Amino acid sequence: MVKQTIQIFARVKPSVRKQQQGIYSVDEDEKLASSLEIVLPRDLADGFVNNKRESYKFKFQRIFDQEAKQEIIFEIIAKPVAESTLAGYNGTIFAYGQTGSGKTFTITGGAERYSDRGIIPRTLSYIFEQLQKDSSKIYTTHISYLEIYNECGYDLLDPRHEASKLEDLPKVTILEDPDQNIHLKNLSLHQATTEEEALNLLFLGDTNRMIAETPMNQASTRSHCIFTVHLSSKEPGSATVRHAKLHLVDLAGSERVSKTGVGGLLLTEAKYINLSLHYLEQVIIALSEKHRTHIPYRNSMMTSVLRDSLGGNCMTTMIATLSLEKRNIDESISTCRFAQRVALIKNEAILNEEIDPRLMIVRLQKEIADLKAELAMVTGEQRTEALTEEELLQLEKLIASFVEDQDPESRLEVGADMRKIHHCFHHFKKLLNDKKTLENTVSSESTTQQACQEPLKDEEYTKLRSLLKQRDNEINILVNMLKKEKKKTQDALQYSSTEKSEARPPPNSPFIAGSPAGQRTSFSSSLSQTQDLSVYRHRSSLLHKKTGMREEMSLGRQEAFEIFKRDHADSVTIEDNKQVLKQRFSEAKALGESINEARSKIGQLKEAISQRHLQQVALGIAESMAPPSTPDPQEQKLRAQLEEEKSRYKTTFMRLKALKVEIEHLQLLMDKAKLKLQKEFEAWWAEEASSLQVNSPATNLQDAAKPFPQQDQTQLLSKKSSQGLEVENGAGKPDVCDRNARRILPSPCPSLHSQEPSDSSIQLQDRPSSIPLTGDRQTDSDILAFIKARQSILQKKCLGSN
Repeated sequence: MVKQTIQIFARVKPSVRKQQQGIYSVDEDEKLASSLEIVLPRDLADGFVNNKRESYKFKFQRIFDQEAKQEIIFEIIAKPVAESTLAGYNGTIFAYGQTGSGKTFTITGGAERYSDRGIIPRTLSYIFEQLQKDSSKIYTTHISYLEIYNECGYDLLDPRHEASKLEDLPKVTILEDPDQNIHLKNLSLHQATTEEEALNLLFLGDTNRMIAETPMNQASTRSHCIFTVHLSSKEPGSATVRHAKLHLVDLAGSERVSKTGVGGLLLTEAKYINLSLHYLEQVIIALSEKHRTHIPYRNSMMTSVLRDSLGGNCMTTMIATLSLEKRNIDESISTCRFAQRVALIKNEAILNEEIDPRLMIVRLQKEIADLKAELAMVTGEQRTEALTEEELLQLEKLIASFVEDQDPESRLEVGADMRKIHHCFHHFKKLLNDKKTLENTVSSESTTQQACQEPLKDEEYTKLRSLLKQRDNEINILVNMLKKEKKKTQDALQYSSTEKSEARPPPNSPFIAGSPAGQRTSFSSSLSQTQDLSVYRHRSSLLHKKTGMREEMSLGRQEAFEIFKRDHADSVTIEDNKQVLKQRFSEAKALGESINEARSKIGQLKEAISQRHLQQVALGIAESMAPPSTPDPQEQKLRAQLEEEKSRYKTTFMRLKALKVEIEHLQLLMDKAKLKLQKEFEAWWAEEASSLQVNSPATNLQDAAKPFPQQDQTQLLSKKSSQGLEVENGAGKPDVCDRNARRILPSPCPSLHSQEPSDSSIQLQDRPSSIPLTGDRQTDSDILAFIKARQSILQKKCLGSN
């Protein structure tokens, strides 16, 4: 049993704006814990009498400032928890803080660079690396991913998540057994045998999460997510099994509605998020107080699921994410106070070991059979049914093994069944009688043979002498033949060694790299490397199946998509990742060629060493000399070159393996960015098409098809800009408040391209006055949607230039 308090750490988010000096300071000089001091300068607008507190000081196990890297976070926070999980203890890591303070970046990671991987992917890599190293146990790994959205649980790994609405999916419910253990119904467990399978499950769950844009964060997670790794281990031949769970929790961020000013669905989500975090704080306060009898775990689903992590059988770690800008100081101080209360909670983690249920069943069944047999002997009940054929065969096998066993301490175990005991006695009697009969028969036959063989002894003696003499002559002939063959072999070896020394180049000369064997080895090795790298190019097929992206689009939608993609904010990131991926592929190709070259060089050096060794042996036999005591300098030089090539081969292979993992992660990042771009374009296209159908009646189709004159565009842009200034000056909110929150969910888009428009109907610049419509309602709506999309993009460009 391990007793310890919940470990608390703090991480400061890098500031976007130029930070005001002196807002906070970090003190790392103390031996036991680091301290964070937040300073609030007095505001002169409050008057001369201002009794507000100016300095707040909080203690943490360690504080990570703005320059801290993801690798350092994993090594100090997550790695000890993962090691305890491998040892059989439960573990939990959860991030707490206001919205936009970096919780999801810390737990899951960023999608732009390979070095931005968060705690979850790094922990999975570490766990599977340790499992491969430890071959003394049998490990089984399962993954689950739970989302708590508006106090309702959903399985993020449910395959129906793609084709169904959120309301139609089965909800995860909580069940409690008499021992107060929590069981989650409708939450699936997926077995992961490799790191790649586990990362694919993580990526699938992240695409199904609830994300929306808020004034505080462009991609704010609107739900609590719990990624759980279930690990079980067993030694071969042992009856005990170890079970451990590792919870990696990404809590939704708290936000003040009065500051953000959200409404509608975002307001509902914010209320549920703040309410669940309030219940979490109530549980923390109750656990930190002494002599508290009731802990309100059942107030919310999140506290019920994390019951063991909060004051139970678990080793828990908390990461407080802080955004220490001037506008977020109050929320940061509240987060630090919450962390100080969490640090008062003590957990008692025990080793989760239990006996294998299957072995327990077999043991209990044997015990029941023995007790029944003893009861039958004590009560004297006679069994009337006869033994079956299988039981008789089994008894005869036991008797045979007992008779053949030479150990005097061996015993014949047949149980307490009198029928089996009687059968054994009868079988022993039969064996004894058969042995006596056989002995009598053998003795009589031996007497008869001795009487018949006495007259034939002299004749047989003469025959054996002549046969022995014949064998001696044959042996002498064979010895002479062997001597002649040995002499011929020695002459042939001497002649061949002389020929090879004249025809072969000196040992220190370079080998021919273009030999057929080397070419075959290089070709096979490069082919295997190419097959390994070709796996990563097929990952996009999985995304096509998941998202339902359509391969064929109308010409209007294709042009609109190209313009949308060019103006999108993530286009630069996609191009940069593409260039990095191309560079990594070229590096991997160069490393593969280097490995093939080293492998063929190693083979050539081994062949040269063996030839040199055979040459030395043949020379010693021909000259009838003892082998030299000093080693051959030429052979030593070849062996040194062989060791150097082996070390180069090993170093290059490890670099290629690490590069392979990086290429795989970059491919996943590229696919995720493309998926996000496709979803946002489909949502934007559907919104433009629906607004056009509502605002444009059928009678005004000709007028709607006309493009804007230059002066009308100028008036419209000036009107838009004036409206934006009025909003900024009047309400005091930035323009980003007017954006509609988006739910990035994989949902089917409306079919706007069932019919392809003709080329004459989409070229607007050739017909500036009007566009001839086809009369078909679906085709006309597609044309008008494209016109509206072009106009919207032109307006955005003009606004950006102004």
